[in-house]
Amino acid sequence: KENKKTLTQLHFALETSVLCTCATCGLSYTKGAPDDEILHRSHCVRVQRGMDWAREEEKERIKAGVEEIASVVRLKDGRKGRIICFKADVGGKIGSKLKTVLETISLALSSPPLLPATLRTSKIYIFLVPSTPSTSSTNTRERIVGCVIAQRISTAMAVVPAPDPNMPSNSSEREQTPSSQLVNVDPTLGIFCSPSPLPTPLGIPRLFVTTSHRRLGVATALLSAAARTFIHGCPLDPTKGEVAFTQPTSGGQAVMQNWGRGGVRVYEE
Repeated sequence: KENKKTLTQLHFALETSVLCTCATCGLSYTKGAPDDEILHRSHCVRVQRGMDWAREEEKERIKAGVEEIASVVRLKDGRKGRIICFKADVGGKIGSKLKTVLETISLALSSPPLLPATLRTSKIYIFLVPSTPSTSSTNTRERIVGCVIAQRISTAMAVVPAPDPNMPSNSSEREQTPSSQLVNVDPTLGIFCSPSPLPTPLGIPRLFVTTSHRRLGVATALLSAAARTFIHGCPLDPTKGEVAFTQPTSGGQAVMQNWGRGGVRVYEE
């Protein structure tokens, strides 16, 4: 009697999607695809904990023109960090590190990469915190937990209250601009702007803080440092409309409102 091989009937599970979205980092990837899963694991770690700033980058500080803006910045949980700044088109090891940081930010915010022309007119502000305790300052490793990109712009639009036909408006911009002419920047967030361009020197196209260091004052410290030092000898005041954001996320909108006290404007990237 011949031995017959037992066959197994297989079925397509069409109701089960292989596309997953991580609840921690928000990245969508194909489950079971090695390249996608490797990308997700590395990206998720960067979004949560940040990236290393090690000896290799410190050795190039002078060559790359890295400037320390604040040496001791105390966070709300008592930890301390520092803020450094350098040009966004920097090369070398710091340029390679910055490229990875920008790619991580673009994935996390679902935003397009910044153009080379934008980077040439921008500065990068980075918040560093010690990653390992050490008694020797030369052996202390640091991590990048926050980043702000500051860009030179010329004009931006003033944010105005959302139109409400049932309530009178006390805003001067609303009185001068009919509701039909307001620019709806983001319907989901309810951000409306007056279409009139106003002189604005500083734009913030990207703002990112790792999930482990949010709500500790990192974003506020970075934004304040950028407003204070972006134009040498000319500190800028966000409450007076001298700083603008590109289209913000929900978290970015909250930072924009709290830090700028309603004075931060919006500009088109």
